[in-house]
Amino acid sequence: MQVISTPYKDEYKKLTQVWENSVRATHDFLPDSYIKTLKSLLLSRYLGTVTLFCTRDEQLNITGFAGVSLGKLEMLFVDPAWRGQGLGKTLLAHSVDNFGIRELDVNEQNTQALGFYLKQGFEVKSRSDVDGLGQPYPMLRMRLRKR
Repeated sequence: MQVISTPYKDEYKKLTQVWENSVRATHDFLPDSYIKTLKSLLLSRYLGTVTLFCTRDEQLNITGFAGVSLGKLEMLFVDPAWRGQGLGKTLLAHSVDNFGIRELDVNEQNTQALGFYLKQGFEVKSRSDVDGLGQPYPMLRMRLRKR
């Protein structure tokens, strides 16, 4: 059984480890040097600028997390050991139901995440040739279809 909770600031390093494990499992298009850069930014800048919540196992270990800001899903990552068990759906549903999330960005080359969001009712609205740091990793802006 997974529970949703708010991570403590002293757990940010654990969130960063979940992030790295997830990215290394799904973002094979990113070079190691860029992953290290993003990891540093995640810990020093990004985690503190969003509303965070996480899933935990029975021992209260963090198994996945999401971050939201101003109606947008800014991040959603699940530890690879827990993938395929509904945690992504749980985190996304919590984002939509409790924070009014209707929009997100996803790396175009992350076909697993793109497929997941399409299956959850999001559709591609626009494309950028670069990511948020101006690097050549195309991003897709997605919006939740009206029900």
